[in-house]
Amino acid sequence: MKPSSRLEQIPPYLFAELERKIAAKRAAGVDVISLGIGDPDTPTYAPIVAAAQRAVADPRTHRYPSNRGRPEFREAVAAFYQRRFGVTLNPETEVMPAIGAKECIFNLNLAFLDPGDVALAADPGYPVYTGGPLLAGAEAVLMGLVPELGFAPDLAAIPQSALERARLMFLNYPNNPTGAIVPDGLFADVVELASRHDFLAVHDNAYSETTYDGYVAPSFLATPGAKDVGVEVFSLSKGYNMTGWRCAAIVGNAEAIAQYWRLKSNIDSGLFDAVQLAGAAALAPEVDDDVRAMNAVYQRRRDLVCDALAEAGVHVEKPQGTIYIWAPVPPGFATAAEYCEHVLEQAAVVISPGGAYGPHGEGFFRISLTTPDDRLLEAVERLRRL
Repeated sequence: MKPSSRLEQIPPYLFAELERKIAAKRAAGVDVISLGIGDPDTPTYAPIVAAAQRAVADPRTHRYPSNRGRPEFREAVAAFYQRRFGVTLNPETEVMPAIGAKECIFNLNLAFLDPGDVALAADPGYPVYTGGPLLAGAEAVLMGLVPELGFAPDLAAIPQSALERARLMFLNYPNNPTGAIVPDGLFADVVELASRHDFLAVHDNAYSETTYDGYVAPSFLATPGAKDVGVEVFSLSKGYNMTGWRCAAIVGNAEAIAQYWRLKSNIDSGLFDAVQLAGAAALAPEVDDDVRAMNAVYQRRRDLVCDALAEAGVHVEKPQGTIYIWAPVPPGFATAAEYCEHVLEQAAVVISPGGAYGPHGEGFFRISLTTPDDRLLEAVERLRRL
């Protein structure tokens, strides 16, 4: 069976390959510790689970959901954005549920890109920023994240030919994989550029609730004019330990959301009502304490890993957001992939090669903090010995 030429253009998905390697090692009896995938290791917060249990038991949630979303969910997202970011959203037209951020970002490519169009994609970045345009028959033009600019793209370096064909731009802060926070003025510059060149700015807001050292991450939509040119994809996966629930929302420009809804109504049947009601419960103010407690755990793990790496001679900046450590590959390895393969074979620890997130990620590797403290300590000790 021959796959489509579209599918042939993209490599196997990074985390699918990691899962395959882990399974093979464990089947051979190797004690593998995975620091590769950012999947929270602690349960979803109790109030969210309780809300879901009540909703699942209600037969009214068992029927087809509305693609446009339950009023309770849309109103909860709007109330959260007002309380958390000072952003006013119309729950009728500027909020819509998504079946996870990954689905939402990919479908935005289908909704807005034609062959010959360009999506400007942060590099390194979430693989769907580049895979999505290819599967839509368009082109991904990479915006290298420059360490000297705080892992921000140099917007002035984007080729004019790419700007003329751009229909989408993908950004993400706090940033995966680098852990960087948004530099001052970047969002305003993006709004100006999107307005001048008439493309939709898409901010992947997966980590705004996972921050440290007193840092409070802003919403892209809090930037003046952002709602005129952009949308934000807010995910509950990481900040609320809900990766498996597939619960997110797209918020912002009403016209863009209407087009996304038009596409979605032809592709899927919406987000399960019980998950929407659980998501609404997650965004209530009383869950804020759970989020803060989880961040304290991640901050402790961050410090543990960074201090251990420093003792091993690997200097890293402690990130103020996300659940990742972005570290330079030690000398003696031609590529990050070579180093990560070495670590897997010699220490039975899985880490992610920076090059898998794009060419500008080469020379770095990523460690996820979503592992219990004792196993994280063991993994870092194995790295130190290696």
